Parts: sequence; structure tokens; C-alpha cells
Amino acid sequence: MSTSTPLRTALIGVALAATALVPLQGTALAAPSGTGTAATTASASSSVSGIEDATALALARSLADPDWSREVRRAALAADSVGLGALADDATASAGRRLAARITAADRGVAAAKGLGSGAGSLLRLGLADASMKGRLASGVAPLVAAAPSDDDGAATFTAYDSRGAAHELPLDSATDRPVYLVDIDGAKAVAEGLKVIDKTLESKGLGLPAPSAGAGLSAASGIDTTRIDSVRLGDVEEPFFKGDAEIFTLVTGFGKDGKPRVDTVEMPYLNKEDTTYYPGQVLVNWSDYKYDMADAVMMEDDGDTDYQALAKAIAAVLLTITDQGAYIPLVDALLNAIPTNWWTDDPDYVESWYTLARSSSGQRNGAAGNGWMTVSPYHVPEL
Repeated sequence: MSTSTPLRTALIGVALAATALVPLQGTALAAPSGTGTAATTASASSSVSGIEDATALALARSLADPDWSREVRRAALAADSVGLGALADDATASAGRRLAARITAADRGVAAAKGLGSGAGSLLRLGLADASMKGRLASGVAPLVAAAPSDDDGAATFTAYDSRGAAHELPLDSATDRPVYLVDIDGAKAVAEGLKVIDKTLESKGLGLPAPSAGAGLSAASGIDTTRIDSVRLGDVEEPFFKGDAEIFTLVTGFGKDGKPRVDTVEMPYLNKEDTTYYPGQVLVNWSDYKYDMADAVMMEDDGDTDYQALAKAIAAVLLTITDQGAYIPLVDALLNAIPTNWWTDDPDYVESWYTLARSSSGQRNGAAGNGWMTVSPYHVPEL
């Protein structure tokens, strides 16, 4: 990325929180009850974080029912993460059944806040903040419940609730000695649904239409030429210990056969740990859709509050102003500048970018931000 790019400093790097176990240092606060409290404000919010916080508080209070608490404990010990809606729908305890309608409404609110369609289904999930807490949970230590916190908004603590509804401030930089349930989003499902929204929106603007199947210099029997990711490694996937796996996707951009900028989305569900080399053999660019033998790639991460509809509209608005000048020009900077400002106020979202990937590119390509690399190779996909 050139030094003139104004977003460079804002885009690169946020340190992960430390994972050393320390005793619980939080202090119980007054129970958030009645109107005008922080919890009421959060529950009224249409943001994903606000919905998660309100759901966490409701779930915490519901755990005063010992039968329901045991059901939730069994589910949390049996799997790393469980669907919260399904857990409540299948509850035998009355407190769980009463919670089901509220969670259904919360799931609808999350889908709307993330710009997803009505078919997104249940997105809220529940799991322990750290696997090390399983022993204490199994031994009967009363858990707290929290919304999955943001990792870089400047706060050193996050709020968790007990079964009385009282709030406890917990440190962000370490696990605690008390089990903590986290209410979070099914990131893999959200990314899959979100990329569908981006694809549909950009296609409606003429920015992602498939190339003509005939007369485009590619015979039906010849197959397609692609660039394949043979291996990939990231230095920082921007996820602290309590957030679990990152949810990575890539936007590939260049000029389509019609001369208009186009964006293709690439889901990367395997790419979720830092300092780990993956060998996906995944197709990154389908060159039959591009006019020039050059394309760019921008790797992003879903931060929970990501609004895919807003992202798609913002990208379309900027790229529609760019015209084909008869030669390839990189579109990374235009794409990054199109991203809504609020994307830079929670997680950094931007992970890495690659300029001018060529059809003939082969071997290791380092990212522009210095946060990762991938090895690529030309790969011909023959016609069946």
C-alpha cells in the first residue's frame, strides 16, 4: 500500500489480548433494572452489540431457575458453541421456554442490523469464553453471562451479568477464575449470508455480472484459467482470546469483460488462526470474468457489527464512478476508501491486501500491510 494512502495507519494491526489466567478482579455493580439504565439503553439499541448485551442480561437472569441452569451447563460442557435459539426451543425448564420468544426476536434484530436477508435464520450462539473454564463450570461454580466484547474500542474491561442481573466488570486482557458464558454471533453463517448479500447487491448495480459464456475468447471446451491459493498465513487475525476463531473473507476486484469494475467475494472459513499456515488449494480468481490479466485482493474479517448491505452499497457507489481507461489500474485504495467509517470504529476489519495479482503470478506474494502472505499458482480448470 502506498504511503499516501490515508487509511494505512488506521488499518494495520491491533495487538491480541493476553491469555494468562488471573483471578477475577471485577467488582459487582448495581443491578441494571428499571428504565434509564445502561442495560435498558443497550436492549433498546438496534446494533448487534446492543442486542447481544440485552440477550446476555436476559439469559443471566433466566439462570436463576436451577433446572434451566443445569440444561445450559450441560450444553456448554458438551460443545464449544451451541445455537442459543435451539437451546431455548428445546428446553424442558420453564425459564428456557419463556426465553425462546425473546431469542427469536433477537435473532431477527441481529439479521436486520447486519443487513442480512430474512433467510439468515438463528445467528446467536452461546459458549464459554475460554476452554479452561470448563472444569470450574462442571464443579458447580456459578457462571456469569456476557455479550462478546469488542477488543479494541479502548476499554480495558467488559460487562458480565449474574443470575440476579447484577453487572460485573471483567478484565479484557485475561481469562477469569469464574466461568463466563459469551453470547456471540455464528460468524461463519453470518459471513456466508453476508457475501450473498454483497454478490446480489453488486450484480444489481452491474458490478459483478458473470462474463458472457460465448464470444469472449474462451471456447466452451477449453475450461477456465484461475489463480489458486496453494498456502496462506496471517500474522494477526485481529481476534483476542475470548472471541475464538476469526471469520475471514476476501474481496477480489478488477475490471470485468464489460469494462466496469467488478467485485467477487471469496469465503475462507478455514483461515481462522494467526501464525498458522493453511494449504487450501482454493480458487481465488476466475480470469474468465476479467478483462485484464490483473486483479487485486482485499482480505477482511467480520467484526460482529458488520452491516453487509451498507458495505455493498458503499462499494458500489464508489466503484461506479471509476471508468475503464484502456489499461489496468489497481482498485484496492478505491475499495478501502469505500468502506463505511463505522467499520474502523470496532475491530479493524481490514486484514491484508494484495495489489496486481497477475494471471501468471506464481510463488509467494507478501501482503501490502506486512500482515500475511500467500503462495499462488496458475491453475487451469478443464471442462467436464
